[in-house]
Amino acid sequence: MRKGVPLCVLFLSLVLLVLPGLADGIIIPIPRPETPSAPLRWLTIVYHHVTVTIRDGVATTKVDQAFRNETRFPIEGTYVFPLPPGAVIHGFALWVDGEPVTGELLPADEARDIYLSYLRQNRDPALLEYIGEGAFRARVSPIDPGETRRIALEYVELLSPEGGVFGYRYPLAPERFSARPLEEVSVTVVVEDSRPVGSVYSPTHTVTVTREAPTTAQALYAEKNVLPDRDFLLYYALTGEGVGASLLTHRPPGEDGWFLLLLSPPAVRDEAPLPKDLVLVIDRSGSMGWDGGEKMVQAREAAAFIVRHLGPEDRFGVIAFDSSVSDLTPGLVPATGENVANALREIAALVASGGTNIHESLLRAMGWLTPADRPQYVLFLTDGEATSGVTDTDRIVREVTAANKAQARLFTFGVGYDVNAHLLDLLAENNQGATTYVKPDENLEAALSSLYTKIAEPALSHMSLAVSGVTVSETFPVRLPDLFYGSQIVLFGRYAGSGPAVVTLTGRRGADEVEFAFEVEFPAEESGAEFLPRLWAARKIGHLLNVIRFEGETEEVKNEIIALATKYGIATPYTSFLVREEERAAAYYANPSAMMIPTGPTAVGTAQATQALTEAETVQQADYVREAAGRVFLFVEGVWRESTYATDTPTVDIVYLSDAYFALISEFPEIGPILALGERVIFKLGLAWVRIGDEGATELTPDELARFTR
Repeated sequence: MRKGVPLCVLFLSLVLLVLPGLADGIIIPIPRPETPSAPLRWLTIVYHHVTVTIRDGVATTKVDQAFRNETRFPIEGTYVFPLPPGAVIHGFALWVDGEPVTGELLPADEARDIYLSYLRQNRDPALLEYIGEGAFRARVSPIDPGETRRIALEYVELLSPEGGVFGYRYPLAPERFSARPLEEVSVTVVVEDSRPVGSVYSPTHTVTVTREAPTTAQALYAEKNVLPDRDFLLYYALTGEGVGASLLTHRPPGEDGWFLLLLSPPAVRDEAPLPKDLVLVIDRSGSMGWDGGEKMVQAREAAAFIVRHLGPEDRFGVIAFDSSVSDLTPGLVPATGENVANALREIAALVASGGTNIHESLLRAMGWLTPADRPQYVLFLTDGEATSGVTDTDRIVREVTAANKAQARLFTFGVGYDVNAHLLDLLAENNQGATTYVKPDENLEAALSSLYTKIAEPALSHMSLAVSGVTVSETFPVRLPDLFYGSQIVLFGRYAGSGPAVVTLTGRRGADEVEFAFEVEFPAEESGAEFLPRLWAARKIGHLLNVIRFEGETEEVKNEIIALATKYGIATPYTSFLVREEERAAAYYANPSAMMIPTGPTAVGTAQATQALTEAETVQQADYVREAAGRVFLFVEGVWRESTYATDTPTVDIVYLSDAYFALISEFPEIGPILALGERVIFKLGLAWVRIGDEGATELTPDELARFTR
């Protein structure tokens, strides 16, 4: 038994279903007797707050929602709280405006019948998302025009790890059940355990993770004026000593699988961060002084921030450049109080003037670094193209990379739209770094200091990974970055074979080479983690787009991008049909030739969009792409079409809301989320393709239903 968990809580938790409970309650308005055929009028969801506390695997979820009637008529409704298959909720409490409300727990058949009756009355297919095996419902007294009704509830569930990873799900998708965007939505998850908490990861939403102690972590998602359209998923793992590894997999029958490997440093820092060498290279050319010199001011402040936050064992150097190159420190120096103070004075005196000598400034920086038993980094900041000295892009990249004898990581910062994005990305790519682009309306100081905060405390460098027991392929990122305290590495890939396997991680810690071995299981079939194929595809597409940007376009690579992008609904310069009309005006989507433009807004937009794919950790959102039942659907010519459907493929046509439609739902309730997409849908069921729409069959015999399972 885990420490800290009361026996009664453990006993009650054991009767709960291992699957997370669905909790996204909605108010379904009751049709007015005087206007039985009037369209459904959804209430506005003012806010939706979710607070989750997970203690030793027992999750307590508190939901707080506010609904407002913005119509001219009183609305009476039914609050429905759907349950997942077989779930049992203990200690359920429903409160409306501070007063307890009596409700009833419905068995599976009755719950499904009620949902279908709502659908027949209200003609809103979105209700099909809520077909489950049970539901809790309560009547809500009439809500007068302009009135807001607050509803709060709480439930408990037991989370069980799979492969050492705990998963929590909250279906945060009231999009179709709010008359307007939510004013605010938030999900706060606090994990507390008797063991250290390792990786914390959400594939669906951008979360901010904070840690106050090794055994706790908090993940926060918050937005305003938004219509959430997907479940909130959060995964976390517990660690022991050393680097932790957590594995998630997805593998449909008869296919190779996808995997996600999360690598995290020790939650308990039994060893200090590695001392590092860092050279900061600052552009002080004349263009940095434009617009009142704001860029130069921010560059000085960002550089000062970095120098002030160096570790006591670090070494550092500062270089400034325009047409010529100036040493603001006498080479690489220890981060003593005196050296830091001297560097801060030099940085504060920087003034913008002259041209831009990128080539010489980076050669100088690389010359200061020699192979050493410590991580080494170059932070390079510029707002323009090379205009002095060597200006040829290929030569600059080739000679700077050759001069990097220390194998330092080169992080480039492009400020504004006049930068040579092609040059900066090649420099970073060839020197195992990354590029950050700061647009004219963004804060340079915040971007530079944010990057430094992430790399300030190295835990492991020069990492490589090997897997024995199964065959892994097409892993992204192609090269593992360094591992830093307070962060994690997310690795996507494919696998063939199944069974027990050993993942071996090798890296350097100072002068020592260290190795960690993890025993994992790659299943022959796994229906969970349905987000993995699309995230893997996004990263592969980003990699292929960079191949084109750096090496030129080939038919083979272009066709591979188009095939992946179409199958998984990912917008690229080669799949502009996936983009709304108003987005097509953007330079990135204008035409594929934009991929080769080196400077200007088009170049920066292309670089940022490609980088977003290569680093994708959350599922790409777009109103023309939906995921349902583990499949991707594209909105094409007014129809939600499964992405693998080939035009003109024969379909079984069924009329929307006909007896045949409801017979199909009753026989195959798992297609509810697919039919919830809308009134016109094309999807595969068994070996047949089904088209829901205005024409087709209105009835289906038992034999006709049976053919879908063959």
